Amino acid sequence: MIEIKDIEKIYRMGGETLKALDKVSLSIQEGEFTSIMGPSGSGKSTLMNILGLLDQFDSGTYLLNGTDVSGISDNERAHIRNKEIGFVFQSFNLMTRMSVLENVMLPLVYAKVPRKERRERAIEALEKVGLSNRINHLTNEISGGQKQRVAIARAIVNNPSVLMADEPTGNLDSKTTEDIMKIFQDLNDEGTTIVMVTHEPEMAEYTKRTIHFRDGVLQKNEYLTPKRLKQTEVDKHVL
Repeated sequence: MIEIKDIEKIYRMGGETLKALDKVSLSIQEGEFTSIMGPSGSGKSTLMNILGLLDQFDSGTYLLNGTDVSGISDNERAHIRNKEIGFVFQSFNLMTRMSVLENVMLPLVYAKVPRKERRERAIEALEKVGLSNRINHLTNEISGGQKQRVAIARAIVNNPSVLMADEPTGNLDSKTTEDIMKIFQDLNDEGTTIVMVTHEPEMAEYTKRTIHFRDGVLQKNEYLTPKRLKQTEVDKHVL
């Protein structure tokens, strides 16, 4: 699904240069749940932005679903992002003046999906994250954990090829974090490919594979049995 080879990303600041990614090569197969882990400044978020077509790289190649997306135009990047990639961010990035349902429908508006179908698909996505009873609430009327559920529903409403999550539990307490990771695991069990950036080893434990970064270099690639959360554990508390 994702294959990158010899990717380099260089930031130039004044007379100095910083190599954020140094000839990084890796592949991610369909159905994987992969965490990209490393300390601050390791290059993990830069890699996420490149994989998500939010940023360009200086050299190397990137194949997404067999298509070479190296050097494509901004319009082509935007089209592929909307069709192929769902994003979940630490800060939620929701529209505060819109309802929960309207936020989830936004990607479908950009994709020019008819209104009736937009509503049906948005409600279905909200049902998957256990939030169908909050569809008419404004996002400033719900908790942080509920906001992240809305963000996940918005990310999956277009049935993307891959879901990319950047520190998705960074603003959440430990109990709410368990709920969110259970949702990710359930989505992965249904076949969704997930790539998650984190600096916390505890979060990487929920994934099937961990890629370790430091100083822009891929240092280690681990395949482990993920920590699983039972439904009863999650249901002990309400977001």
